Amino acid sequence: MDGVGRIDMQTVKIVYWQAEDFWIGYLQDYPDYMTQGDTLEDLKDHLKDLYEDITEGEIPGIRKVDDLVVP
Repeated sequence: MDGVGRIDMQTVKIVYWQAEDFWIGYLQDYPDYMTQGDTLEDLKDHLKDLYEDITEGEIPGIRKVDDLVVP
């Protein structure tokens, strides 16, 4: 929260698709960790929980995608 009591929001890219009667997705920076939901909103809730688990160190051995600048 900032000094005015607002929660600072962060945008995280996600990748998702519908598979039959449910939705599957992952955080773009963490493609090894997929989750699913009954609806798109349900999937997004699960992805928020996953992001929280990853950033708080709840999941060991996290692999991350990043950019490498080469000459």
